[in-house]
This record gives sequence, structure tokens and C-alpha cells, in this order.
Amino acid sequence: MRVDLVIGIVVGLVVLATTHGSPTAIPVEPAALTAVIVACGSLALRRRHPLTVFLVSSVAAEGYLVLNHSSTNGTLILTAPLIALYTVAESQVRRRALIIGVLAVLAFAGLHMLVKPASWLGVENLALAALGGLAVAAGDGARSRREYLAEVEARAERAEQAREAEALRRVTEERLRIARDLHDAVGHQLALITVQAGVAAHLLDSQPARAREALGNVRSAGRTALAELSDTIGLLRRPGELVAPLDPLPGLSGLPELLASHRAAGQSIDTSVSAAPDTSIVEAVVSVPIDLTAYRVVQEALTNACKHAPSAPVHVALLYEPGALRIRIDNGPPQSPAADHAYQTARAQHVDRVEVGGLGLVGMRERVLALGGSLVSGPRPDGGFRVEAVLPIGAPVVDRGVGL
Repeated sequence: MRVDLVIGIVVGLVVLATTHGSPTAIPVEPAALTAVIVACGSLALRRRHPLTVFLVSSVAAEGYLVLNHSSTNGTLILTAPLIALYTVAESQVRRRALIIGVLAVLAFAGLHMLVKPASWLGVENLALAALGGLAVAAGDGARSRREYLAEVEARAERAEQAREAEALRRVTEERLRIARDLHDAVGHQLALITVQAGVAAHLLDSQPARAREALGNVRSAGRTALAELSDTIGLLRRPGELVAPLDPLPGLSGLPELLASHRAAGQSIDTSVSAAPDTSIVEAVVSVPIDLTAYRVVQEALTNACKHAPSAPVHVALLYEPGALRIRIDNGPPQSPAADHAYQTARAQHVDRVEVGGLGLVGMRERVLALGGSLVSGPRPDGGFRVEAVLPIGAPVVDRGVGL
């Protein structure tokens, strides 16, 4: 408001100086001075009430020109309504600003024709039309630039919010992944520790040697759990902290050690690795995510078998098919070919859609589905339990060296 007031004062002083400042100029009359003050002083409010100020300034300026029709220098008073017209164009939409500008120029020209009929195509009217168009164009340009900058800022803010939302989503996904890793790794070892501790407690008095062996297995499983916990928590370290462990993630090559730890806990486990007639184990390619997921599927299935049916035999089968790796873990007595055929038929008909098990099986299923595979789990018709996963694998290239 102070800047606008200064602009109005400067315009008023210039008008009075150019019109009444010379010795030969006509003296300023009180009515004319009032018109100058109103026309120029109203500019102080042009940003708050642009249209009202434009009308008031225009009427006062034209009144001043009528009072000083004998002077040729008074047209500078039109600077005040032109500044107000610029503000109107800046604050209004383009169409409305153009209409107001055209009407204002026509009104000024018509009034000048009434005061000076011979000058309707004179220099004053032509200059007024040009200056009016310039004021409207300048105001419209200022408004367009302001709207453009506001849109750019809004887009930048939306982009920042989108980046924050994406970062939060990724952090959430990473936390879920780490939670699944902790469950798979530590839960497996804790299940072994629980079983071995129960064996040691049962044999402590009658068979001390076997009890010591069980306690040794507890210590070994505890060390493994701590190591895997340290590896997983290492992923949460920030830059500059201790370096995360460089040990490779477990995969199919680590299945012998996994099976050995469960056999040491007293589980009866037999294995088989085979290939479909039109593929080969030597040629099957397994990517790192598939390799890790396959290991976790076997690990979780053996952990569940150890917790829920530790005395029942377990059979782990890996079948390499064209473009897929089928993992099957059966907990219970061997299934007859007829029962197995019935189970496969029921699975193909999606009879066993309902997942049976706890959070471990749910997390395992999420891992498999995220890689484009499938997983079913549930009781078998003969009373056992089966977990079966199918994971996509790549084209034939190299030997994975899986030996059970």
C-alpha cells in the first residue's frame, strides 16, 4: 500500500508540474486539484479494490480533463487510470480484463469526442487506445506469470509429497521383508533349540552323553541364529556405521547343512532331486532371489514339521521342470501313488485354496507370489501335511551344483 501511495503522489506531482508549473500556464483551480488528488490518491487502494479504484480514477481523470480543456498537457492525468487498468487486468481473468479494457478505451474516446469533437481520430485518442491495450496486455502477462509460478510451486510440492510417500512405502516394504527374514532365520533356529533343549532335559539323568550332544546342538543353533540375526540387522545400519556382513545369503547350496541340523535334532528326513524329461538339473538356471526363496521355503517347512510333528518322517523333493522349480515337502508317512494323484487333482481344481498354518506360511507365500510363483499348503488326504511351491527359473545355462 505504501508503494502504491508513493506512485500516486509521483503521478499527481508530475501532472501538476507539467500542466500548471510553468509561468505561462493556467493556475490550478480547487476543483481541478481535487480531481488530481482523487485520481492519483485512489491508486493507494488499487490492489485491494482494483475495479472500484479504476472507476473512481477514470471519472476523476476525465473530470480534470474537462476542467482543463484549454490545456494540452493535462492528458498525463490518464496515467492514473491506466495504472488502475493494469491492476484490473492483473487481478481478473483474461476475457473479463479484455472487456473492461475495451470498454474503458471506448469510454475515454467517447468523452474526448464530446469535449473536443474535432479530435476523435486525433493523436490523443490513438495514444490512449494504444496505452490502454498495453496496460491490459501487461496486466494479463503479469497475471499469467503469477499463475504459472503458482502452478510450478504446486507441482513441486506434489512431487515432493509423492517422493515422500514413495520413500515411506519402500521403507515399509523393506521392514516387512526384514521381518520375514528374521522370522525365517531366527524362528528356524529357535525351533531347533527348543527341541534339543527338551531332548537334553529328558536324557540328562539317564543318558548324559546324548544330553551333552543335544546341548552342543543347542549351542550350535544359537550361534547360527545370532549370526543370521546380525546379518539381517546389518541391513539397517546407516552409512558410516559398521560395515554390513559380506557373507553370501543362504541358497540351495546350503540345503545340506540345513538338513544336517534337523537330522541332528532327531528328525527323519529323506530327499530327492530330479528333473522332468525335457529339462536337466545341470542346465537349470536359478537367480539369486529364487535361490534364497527356495531355501526359505524348505527352511520354514522343516521348522513347522519340527514344531508340530517332530517324530514324523519328512521328505524333501526338488523337481526341475521347463522354466520352473517345484519344491515339495511332505511331513508324514510316504503317500501312495493313488493318494498322491488324488491330491494333485484336488490341487489342480483349486480345492485347497485355504492356506493352513501360521504367519510363517503366510510370509512364505508372499515371498513366492512376489517372484511370480505359486504356493499351496495343507493337510494331505492320508493325514500328513504338504507344502508345495513352484518358482520360475531362467533358461538353461549353468550347473547350480545342488546336492542333497
